[in-house]
Amino acid sequence: MSPISIVLNILWLIFCGIWMAIGYVVAALICFVLIITIPFGIASLRIAGYVLWPFGRTTVERPDAGVGSLVGNVIWVIFAGWWLALGHLLTSIPLFLSIIGIPFGWANLKLIPISLMPLGREVVETNDRFAGW
Repeated sequence: MSPISIVLNILWLIFCGIWMAIGYVVAALICFVLIITIPFGIASLRIAGYVLWPFGRTTVERPDAGVGSLVGNVIWVIFAGWWLALGHLLTSIPLFLSIIGIPFGWANLKLIPISLMPLGREVVETNDRFAGW
């Protein structure tokens, strides 16, 4: 990981990463209550780790993801995804008010699709330090 990515991740963590990750962890804990929703909780924890430290990583679609992921994502959007997407949207608004916060505001907006449909995706390291941002 490059020094620039490390600095961006530290600033991200301070400005919004910790709060958004807490939202994903809360969603995961709620999902762990029922056995049938445990896969949603696991996906939520995976995305929470990504939201904590996003620069230098990106998400890609898993080639083995099928209809089950699609159905799961529809259920996820209804119960948790739209809350998390709204959190990203609301977090991005104050970030756009300062010059330093603009890249982090854009990063929050780019996390909305992942917050809406986390199943069938995996987090991978990138060679390009700004890939996906």
